[in-house]
Amino acid sequence: MKIPDLCSEGWSSSQKNPLDVYENLGTPQGLWTGGEMANPVPSACCMVLAAVVVVYAQRHSQPDSHTQFERVGADVTMKCGSMDWDAAVTWTVNGTDIDESHLNGSYLILKNVDLSQSGQYSCYEGSAWHLKYQTTLKVGTPPREPVLMCRSNNYPKGFYCSWHLPTPTYIPNIFNISVIHGTKEMVCEKDAVPKNRCHIRYLQLFSTVKYKVTLTVTNALGKNYTTVTFDEFAIVKPDPPESVVAKPVPNNPRRLEVSWQNPSSWPDPESFPLKFFLRYRPLILDQWQHVELSDGTSHTITDAYAGKEYIIQVAAKDNDIGTWSDWSVAVHATPWTEEPKHLTTEAQITETTSASTSSFMAPPTTKICDKGAVVGSGAVAVCWTAGLVVAAYSALFI
Repeated sequence: MKIPDLCSEGWSSSQKNPLDVYENLGTPQGLWTGGEMANPVPSACCMVLAAVVVVYAQRHSQPDSHTQFERVGADVTMKCGSMDWDAAVTWTVNGTDIDESHLNGSYLILKNVDLSQSGQYSCYEGSAWHLKYQTTLKVGTPPREPVLMCRSNNYPKGFYCSWHLPTPTYIPNIFNISVIHGTKEMVCEKDAVPKNRCHIRYLQLFSTVKYKVTLTVTNALGKNYTTVTFDEFAIVKPDPPESVVAKPVPNNPRRLEVSWQNPSSWPDPESFPLKFFLRYRPLILDQWQHVELSDGTSHTITDAYAGKEYIIQVAAKDNDIGTWSDWSVAVHATPWTEEPKHLTTEAQITETTSASTSSFMAPPTTKICDKGAVVGSGAVAVCWTAGLVVAAYSALFI
């Protein structure tokens, strides 16, 4: 069996896993042939490689891992497993050596930790780099009182509750919610998306018994909760109207026609009709104008400013109970404006004729031939000839 010349190959840990190379050498017989010792140079290289493999395996072996949660601002002490206080150790975080100034014997001391110090901490024994301890430090905060909101946007089917934390904790949190109606506990079915919401179906309509919802949040550093109590009418709040459209009215420079549809989540608008609230304003002003409509899904604005672009929104509410929805998505529209008039062919002809007439200058009324200025026997003939020419020229423009 031929032994691979590892020294001549220039092996480095960045190129191959030394464990893989070592395994490729085969059985110990691969170092000997017919009872004779193989070339001593590659054999020495293999011995060096074997030592590298041992160190590599020791440094990258995985002991039991731990997770340690600590509050922001806390002082943290980590022990190197079962090692004595005076043992020679090296600590790393995410593979980077930690300065010895943070050590107290074999203990790692971290003062006033912050979020940036979260990571994987490892402790190695001596120069041989035996991995003795490993932990994942997660720095965070205990939860503050959660924000809980319950609402019925599909009355009378049921309602939903949603929640969130006012500030992040930077570590995992667990939420538990309980719903009690009178003395009966109800099931709140959690949504897949979003994860911070659940639905409750009404078991009894028009009940005067209040609902009590309690939300508890827990993480490794603490626990908190909040409770809300309400009756079923108080939380009714439809979704905003949909498909809002605004368009100008032909030949009416101060009118806009607005139409919309009931929210698709409202299940029975016939039995539980909605009323609407319309608001509108020109973009050049900040003041809204409002119109409340008891029925219908359209309205004509009659007091718009001619030629000004308007922004328009609509809200909805059950006729008798609950609160107004949020505003719909804003739409924009501009009232009708008259098209500018263009000159007709007949007008253009009239204008051209007038321009030609006005450009003509009549012959002067002064005498063409002044007898005092004409000398010689042909003077009378010249004057008559000039008079005839002028008369003929004038006749062309009569």
